[in-house]
Amino acid sequence: MRLVFNADDLGLHPRIDEGIFRAREEGLLTSATVLVTGRTARQAIERASALGLGLGVHLCLTSRLSPAARARDVRWLAPGGRFRRDWAELSLAWLSGLIPRDEVVAEFEAQLERARRQGARVDHLDTHQHLHLLPGLASLVEGLAAREGLPVRWPRERPQVRWVARPSRAAKAALLSGLARLRPTPRAKRVRAWGVFESGQLTTARLVRLLETLPEGDHELVTHPGLAPGVVPEDPSWRYDWEAELEALTSPAVRDAVTRRRAELVTYAQLG
Repeated sequence: MRLVFNADDLGLHPRIDEGIFRAREEGLLTSATVLVTGRTARQAIERASALGLGLGVHLCLTSRLSPAARARDVRWLAPGGRFRRDWAELSLAWLSGLIPRDEVVAEFEAQLERARRQGARVDHLDTHQHLHLLPGLASLVEGLAAREGLPVRWPRERPQVRWVARPSRAAKAALLSGLARLRPTPRAKRVRAWGVFESGQLTTARLVRLLETLPEGDHELVTHPGLAPGVVPEDPSWRYDWEAELEALTSPAVRDAVTRRRAELVTYAQLG
C-alpha cells in the first residue's frame, strides 16, 4: 500500500497554510494542492517546496476567488471578475449551458501555468469541491491532465452504515462516487481518493478507522489541516474543523495505524 496524505486549499489563508506546514513538519502530510489565485499562494508554494511537500493544483471555479485567466476571456465563468459562490451555483450554471467550455479550458490552463510560474513543480491535479466529476467537466480536466502527463484525484468511496447519521454528507459522497463510476475509461492516471465524506471533520478516530478499512493499492487521503482562520473572507460561511484535522495528521494513533498497514507514505510524483 502506498498513501499520499494530501492537504487541500494551500494558498487560501495564512492560518490554513500554517496548519498545513505543521502537518508536514510534525506529522504525516506528504502533499498539498494549491489555490493559485489565493492571497498567499506564491509564498505558500515557496515554503511548501522548501519543506519537500509534493504540490498539485487545486483547480478552482468557485469560492468567489478571482480567475487566473484574463477577465475578458472568462466573462461567463467569472461574472464581475469573481467565480460563483459554491458547488451548487457553479453546477447549476454549468449544467444549464451558461458557461462556455472554452472559458473553463482557458481558466484551467491559466491556473496550471500560474502555479508553475510561481515556482511549483506540479505533480497532480484535483479540483476545489471536486468539480471535475461533473458531467462535461471531467473530460476537460482529464484532457488537461493527459496532455501534461499528470495524475488526477478520483474520489470513489464505498457507502458505510455510519453514513446514515449524516444524510447530507452521505448524499454528496454518494453522488461524487456515482459520477466517478460514470467515466469507466480513464484518459489520465487516476488515483483513488478517500475522505470526501469526512471533509473538514476527519478526526483522529475517523482517520484511524478509514486507514484500517482501505484496500491494498495506491490511495490519496484527502485532508484539510489548518489553524482556525476565523472568517475566510472569500467564503464567510465556510466552517471546517481545520485544527482537528491537523491534530489527526500529527497523532501517534494515526501513525501507528499507518505502521500496522505497512503503508509507504509518498507524493504523487513517487507514484510514477
